[in-house]
Amino acid sequence: MNEYGKYSAIAFQLLAIVFLGTYAGYRIDMELPEVKPLFTVILSLLSIGVGLYVTLKDLTKK
Repeated sequence: MNEYGKYSAIAFQLLAIVFLGTYAGYRIDMELPEVKPLFTVILSLLSIGVGLYVTLKDLTKK
């Protein structure tokens, strides 16, 4: 049961990182008068990269 908890915590951590990055980009785009959602796209892609890095680092840790 301990392994299930470890892997589900890693999954929720990845989900939280991607959600926070996307939400931050969305909030920045709402404050700026530009039409295109530039910050949402950039921060969501950046948060996916950071989330994958953190996930892989946690998975390879002994």
